Amino acid sequence: MSSIGASRPSFDLNGAKIWKSFLDRAAQREMTEDIRSIAKRAPFLQPMTPWGKPMTVRMTSAGRFGWVTDRRGYRYEEAHPKTGQPWPEIPPSILTVWKAVAETPTPPDCCLVNYYSEKARMGLHQDKDEADFGFPVVSISLGDPATFRIGGSNRKDPTQSVTLESGDVLLMGGEARLAFHGIDRIKFGGSTLLPDGGRINLTLRRVAPAGV
Repeated sequence: MSSIGASRPSFDLNGAKIWKSFLDRAAQREMTEDIRSIAKRAPFLQPMTPWGKPMTVRMTSAGRFGWVTDRRGYRYEEAHPKTGQPWPEIPPSILTVWKAVAETPTPPDCCLVNYYSEKARMGLHQDKDEADFGFPVVSISLGDPATFRIGGSNRKDPTQSVTLESGDVLLMGGEARLAFHGIDRIKFGGSTLLPDGGRINLTLRRVAPAGV
């Protein structure tokens, strides 16, 4: 039987709350299978920045909205750019984490799925394409460990780093909601969860205002 951790976070990093080992191995495996089902209906994309540079991560989404980027800019769309079909629903295994830590009755309407291969990175950025920053961003780590770095709401603010491991959950809300953050590197092969290695990161967000 799978289980999730206690509601009290393990520690705080620059205002972000982190739960270590929030998901046990069985819960991680269940979630990984659900992600495979998502990818069958909404294949991973190789995103392109508005400046024409390919990102090193691959992405897909679940929920009402999916986050996309190309020459037209960063935005949310209600259909997969390649298939033209609506994004799959967010699986219950993932929604359970939001319900446990987000402290809001309003459900997320987007689950962004990022896959990090051996050399993938994510530069410092803010999550600010949503309508209401009163809702948190909930992040779930699966697979290889990653060095997560977070600062303040100004790009030049000092940063701190922590290793996020498979099963860890992070919440950015309140003052940390618009903090600059990113992934500096992953420890490829540091987990046996994914047969081919790499890291999957899920970020749950509320894109539309409550009730919309």
